[in-house]
Amino acid sequence: MKFRLQLALLLMVLSVTIASAQKKSKDEKALEKEWKKKMSALDPMEYKRLVEENATVRAEMSEINSKVSGFQNEINAKNTELGQLKGQVEDLKKKTADEVASNVTSTGSAAKKAGAKGVVYKVQIGSFRNRDLAKYLDNNPNFGGDVDADGTKKYTLGYFGDYWEADTFKKYLREMGVKDAWIVAYKNGQRVDIKDVLEGAI
Repeated sequence: MKFRLQLALLLMVLSVTIASAQKKSKDEKALEKEWKKKMSALDPMEYKRLVEENATVRAEMSEINSKVSGFQNEINAKNTELGQLKGQVEDLKKKTADEVASNVTSTGSAAKKAGAKGVVYKVQIGSFRNRDLAKYLDNNPNFGGDVDADGTKKYTLGYFGDYWEADTFKKYLREMGVKDAWIVAYKNGQRVDIKDVLEGAI
């Protein structure tokens, strides 16, 4: 009895499978018949043109894909090169900043020892009435300050014997956010008009 039940189930499954295959085969046959009818209506030269056109389109698509792949490789190479250049620029900026800082220290110390004789340039970083930074002046040879007759306190950084070195340092300070940084001149320890110094009047 059990064997008969299993056999009946197997026959049922096979029937469903065969029916599905037959249905699929009929659909395919109908589609094939339809396309045969369309092809029989085609002029042989028209059919030839379509085949050649299809081959041309495929060749063009292959060429375009090849070019796109080449462009992508070039973009990747340029991105890699750009990353390397950015790294070099950052290294140069750091190196230049270190050199400027070192130059400020050495130039400032030398100017202090020499009593700041002759013309030197400093970079003024601020002018205040209510802020007194005098306690920091003795801690750093490159940090200076003056007090005007009206009590305004002016603070400077650096000692430069060359105007363009002071100008480079000023630009770095502005890049770091000290927007009011500008160059001032001193002769023999006294503040003078920088315009007169640059024009050679002093």
